[in-house]
Amino acid sequence: MTMKKAIDPFDKSTDFSLVMGGPLFQLLRRSHLSGNAQELLKKRILVISAVAWFPLLVLSVLEGQAVGKSVAVPFLLDLEVHNKFLVILPLLIVSELVVHQRMRFVVKQFLERNLVPESALPRFDAAIASTFRLRNSVFAEMLLIAFVYVVGVLIIWRHYTALTTATWYAVPSGEGLNLSFGGMWYGYVSQPLFQFLMMRWYFRLFIWARFLWKVSRIGLSLVPTHPDRVCGLGFLSNTVYAFTPLVVAHGGLLAGFITNRIFYLGATLPEFKIELAVIVVFLLCVVLGPLLVFVPQLAEAKRTGNREYGMLAERYIREFDAKWLRNGAPADEPLLGSGDIQSLADLSNSYEVVRTMRIVPITKEAVLRLAAATLVPVVPLALTMMPLEELVKRLIAVVF
Repeated sequence: MTMKKAIDPFDKSTDFSLVMGGPLFQLLRRSHLSGNAQELLKKRILVISAVAWFPLLVLSVLEGQAVGKSVAVPFLLDLEVHNKFLVILPLLIVSELVVHQRMRFVVKQFLERNLVPESALPRFDAAIASTFRLRNSVFAEMLLIAFVYVVGVLIIWRHYTALTTATWYAVPSGEGLNLSFGGMWYGYVSQPLFQFLMMRWYFRLFIWARFLWKVSRIGLSLVPTHPDRVCGLGFLSNTVYAFTPLVVAHGGLLAGFITNRIFYLGATLPEFKIELAVIVVFLLCVVLGPLLVFVPQLAEAKRTGNREYGMLAERYIREFDAKWLRNGAPADEPLLGSGDIQSLADLSNSYEVVRTMRIVPITKEAVLRLAAATLVPVVPLALTMMPLEELVKRLIAVVF
């Protein structure tokens, strides 16, 4: 009878990936558009972007709506569509490679830093296995496709995001949108493809949040005196670097949406200040929000650390006082060069680390980086409000 070899959680954490799984990933591999580790990136971007954008060009040319004044917004001047399929869509694909390369090392650090006690390794292994099962779920991606067509296309796109003027893809009427042939491809192929990739990213963020929640239910071995001042969990804040391309894609998508409404519907940039604030808050919640599941353990570690190191400091100080100030030291023991004073300083530093440790594993730098990455694509739209020269002068005044 052969013994089944146990799976080492360390090996699983090394291979951890939010993106290398699911029906679409397997389809891309079989179509030779992806390798086992997200290779063939340029080919994948070219093919998927071409499927979404090129038929729109061809159909709009055949219908005479690529240029000219037959409609208010011809295809070649529809900046939102070009931005969506030639800039944002490639960014969503690039994000897969970046997240795959960075996140696998994040999960690995739970074990490298000895944060997971040996007794909890089976639970950590179960959390990874559960994450893989959900990531690979066929049913989940089928639900995403259904959601995209029923909600994303028939409701959101038709009634909320489509322009309310005559465009190359549709002419508004009392009964809704009358789609052109290009509009049919746009509405039932290109738009669903884009929305599916976006919704798939939200699903992955949910999987990541669920994994962190499961890990937070484990009694982690937290050290209050760790120099990162979050008991060794400081590496989690660096996940913002992995998700930066995805965050930029969201900012770029909103910038494209605003651009068309400024140029063709007479809107102004300040009218979208609420949307800009909402997208920043939304991305802060979905990218950094999941890290808050560790707050209870960090708060408990801080309380325990303050109590234990306070007691240790009290004991050491009394013994130090008795020895050096109350004639407790041997007459022949010199004060100069004694290690007692250095130990006192080291203990004071440790106690200060515990006292000032944070209970939230999120840094101010991570929050600012995420907000900046979101808003960078919108910055060029400031030129619609003032000349470039005036904008540069104001930026210099702010910086200097």
